[in-house]
Amino acid sequence: MVSMQRFQSVLGKPYLPPLFFFSGVTYDTVTLTRIDRLQDNLLLLLYLALLGFLIVLTGRLGTNEATVEDLPPDAPRLMRWIVQAKPYAPMAIQFLLGGLFSAYTIFYSKSATFTGTAVFFCLLVGFLVANEFLRDRLSNVQLLVGLYALVCFGFFTFFLPVMTGLMNQAIFLAGAALTVLVVLRVVHLIYRRNPARTNREALLAGAPALALIGLLVGFYFLNWIPPVPLSMKFGGMYHEIKRSGDHFELSYEKRWFHVWQRSNTTVAADEPIYCFTAVFAPVTLKTTVYHHWYYRSDTSQPFSHADTIPLKISGGREGGYRAYTFKQGLDVGDWRVDVETEDGRVIGRVPVHVEKRDDASRSLTTIVY
Repeated sequence: MVSMQRFQSVLGKPYLPPLFFFSGVTYDTVTLTRIDRLQDNLLLLLYLALLGFLIVLTGRLGTNEATVEDLPPDAPRLMRWIVQAKPYAPMAIQFLLGGLFSAYTIFYSKSATFTGTAVFFCLLVGFLVANEFLRDRLSNVQLLVGLYALVCFGFFTFFLPVMTGLMNQAIFLAGAALTVLVVLRVVHLIYRRNPARTNREALLAGAPALALIGLLVGFYFLNWIPPVPLSMKFGGMYHEIKRSGDHFELSYEKRWFHVWQRSNTTVAADEPIYCFTAVFAPVTLKTTVYHHWYYRSDTSQPFSHADTIPLKISGGREGGYRAYTFKQGLDVGDWRVDVETEDGRVIGRVPVHVEKRDDASRSLTTIVY
């Protein structure tokens, strides 16, 4: 039988943390398929419950203060098991935090764009990486409660829209309020009837977490939080679009050396242009997204509003809800279409350059989506 010392020495190998890190991220990338999958959400909810329990346990008992010998002879078996296991609580907390941050990074990456919505996504990535170096700090109650507030907020931001089929400001604020209630409950359980703790410590433990939630709510109103659970599965600019049964035939110019190109990057000024997008939404969600057309005459100028076209979408289709808008007689310059939610957050972006051409001849390639 392998001794406990041998087991602990194996866990202490320096190469194991990065190995576990990359293995865990790879596993989550393969297994976490849909943000509305019940099995995945129940697993994340279980992670949150276990993490909350371990944080309360750490807050009330610390990590190394007591041993089994310090307990009275008639102490319950459960209490003996808890005292024996609590030195390993930081490892378990680190594992649960890593699993949650990894899942959130995958889910939010599908909705984040290179706009303001990338801010919250980068925050999640930062904590995912930092979690690998936090084990020695995971007995700090203030830090633990703050991290718990962040993972609860990240979960409820997409879980409530998935469950209610609604995606608006009220649902987001409900998720933030639910996060506050859960965090306050954890703090209450840590300090309730705990002679080793004071009310001042309770305030110091909860205040940073509440401030963090307030900051994240501010991120929402600045449109810095990706519009989960919506994500853009596909998008492009096309010369022609035809519907054939349950599929769309998308025609565009493709030169022989553009191996990976699947839509137009440039079009002639005198030709109509179609913007086609496929936006994934959970099964129960019905909402409105917008094709927001922008234009600039040259790269020295900022993009300006040109038109906004609403599109009602329904969720459930794996490849996303498909829709398109079109324009003709476009001015020469750079154009782009931002696919936006009702509250203005960007789901995806499709650019194209309009130019004058003397030769109107072209060869079109068609793909089916």
